Amino acid sequence: MEKTNKLTGKELINVGIYSAMTLAVFFTIGLLTVLPVLYPLLLFLFPFFCGIPMMLYYTKIEKFGMLTITGILMGIFFFLIGYTWIGFAFWAAGGFAADLMLIPGHYQSFKFTLLSYAFFSLGMIGCPAPMWFAGQTYWDNINDSMGEQYASSLNSIMPPWMFWAGMGILLVGSICGSLLGRKMLKKHFQRAGIV
Repeated sequence: MEKTNKLTGKELINVGIYSAMTLAVFFTIGLLTVLPVLYPLLLFLFPFFCGIPMMLYYTKIEKFGMLTITGILMGIFFFLIGYTWIGFAFWAAGGFAADLMLIPGHYQSFKFTLLSYAFFSLGMIGCPAPMWFAGQTYWDNINDSMGEQYASSLNSIMPPWMFWAGMGILLVGSICGSLLGRKMLKKHFQRAGIV
């Protein structure tokens, strides 16, 4: 049978399963946002713990497009719960960039898998990004939904320069998460031929 670049039904099912698993981990950790002081730490915890399902997902990826779809699905979810188009744009861009990073390694190199996951994780900045890019309206919504004290505390903990610091924290978390996921899933990586 001839190999095609088109995603199969099985691959699309894998996209759905692993996107849902990653989203469940992300969303569970995200419950800690009720404490604004934890926001900077969450930028590490998100890619660290999501690294486990994502590394398992990477053992199933053999074609371009799977991570792009995952990024779009994550972006749609966060758009629907109020993270604006800004969140969607970062998630989609992260997924697309992650797909591109796998090509040079022919889906068989852990070095490129790690690099790909780092780019995917940068898309996670889409969740806090509206704080820096959506203007006062976004802060007014936080103030109305969470209270003035919460909004004030969050504003002081997440100033504009935290966008760049957050990208760095996400990168460190993604590297640690990749290594943790690889260690926990060593047999899966061997079976998939990723070295």
